[in-house]
Amino acid sequence: MMKTTIHSRSAMPLRQCLFLLWMGIIAVMSPDRLVCGQEPTGNSLEIRTEEDYFSAYINGQMALRYKYKQVPFKPYIKELYTPLGLNILLDSPSDHVHHRGVMFAVVVDNIGFWEETDTSGKQVHEENFSVSTVSDENELRGTFSDTLNWVDPKTDELLLNEKRCVSVQRIKGVRATLLTWESKLAVPTAKKKVTLFGSHYDGLGMRFIRSMDGNGIFLNADENQGEIFRGEERLVRSSWCAYTARAGEKEITVAMFDDPANVRYPATWFTMAKPFAYLSATMSLHTQAQELSCEKPITLRYGIALWDGKIDSKQIESLYQRWLETLKTDQKKDPQNKENSND
Repeated sequence: MMKTTIHSRSAMPLRQCLFLLWMGIIAVMSPDRLVCGQEPTGNSLEIRTEEDYFSAYINGQMALRYKYKQVPFKPYIKELYTPLGLNILLDSPSDHVHHRGVMFAVVVDNIGFWEETDTSGKQVHEENFSVSTVSDENELRGTFSDTLNWVDPKTDELLLNEKRCVSVQRIKGVRATLLTWESKLAVPTAKKKVTLFGSHYDGLGMRFIRSMDGNGIFLNADENQGEIFRGEERLVRSSWCAYTARAGEKEITVAMFDDPANVRYPATWFTMAKPFAYLSATMSLHTQAQELSCEKPITLRYGIALWDGKIDSKQIESLYQRWLETLKTDQKKDPQNKENSND
């Protein structure tokens, strides 16, 4: 195995961006996006820092863009692509300007971080980050880590510290874009403890492009329809939840995975197809608040998998199990990742 890590206190200029070493050869890729529908071949992955973004490229084709600077309220994944090059995320639509692709937000001590108003909290990027890449015969992985301060905008009080890591993976034999979102939440010493709660959709949420609205089907590991919360909105507990829909002229499947080490596993999934398509991994904070203390931070890990085409439950479950195996391998290398306990 080969591992390369870069640490920096500020974003690197484009000419100094990181390129993944694959089999000892520097793979220099064109930044141009390939035509949707033509999956490139090869075994290379690179993470770049470009202006205000982290960008991940698999075999020269963009896999995702994460905006970490020049954001009004919270860093987020702005674009997420299928292996054939189709972006499925909608950023700040006119109907809900606070919907930001893939975003993570809850309420902390009565300060909401989901909405974007004058009273909303802000997740402030610290001027430091790290980037790492790993490759072996079975996996390619690129990871960027970001440090965020959750701040009350009126008082500038620090409410929560977050160490956020987003990893993009390509697993041998799997034609899917796979990523892991990890948020380590810690209480500042001055606060001693905080309380997390929120609406029934607060958590790690995904807003899909408009062509995916209203035409898709949700499924989950337990084949459970869930409960109707209001209108088209449903809540269902399961280890994973997926949405298959037409995105433009193509059919795609996107799934979200829950880590069994997360609090309140399995996750309560918020699903909605009309009037727009949305999927969130939640801790059901609208029914029971979650208290954090200085002595007991929590780590939340979720996976997101994206395929071209309609994928059945068996295939989704198979990738979910392989994703869990990667988490176990990571925990063996880093025992500190075992600090979670289920509530």
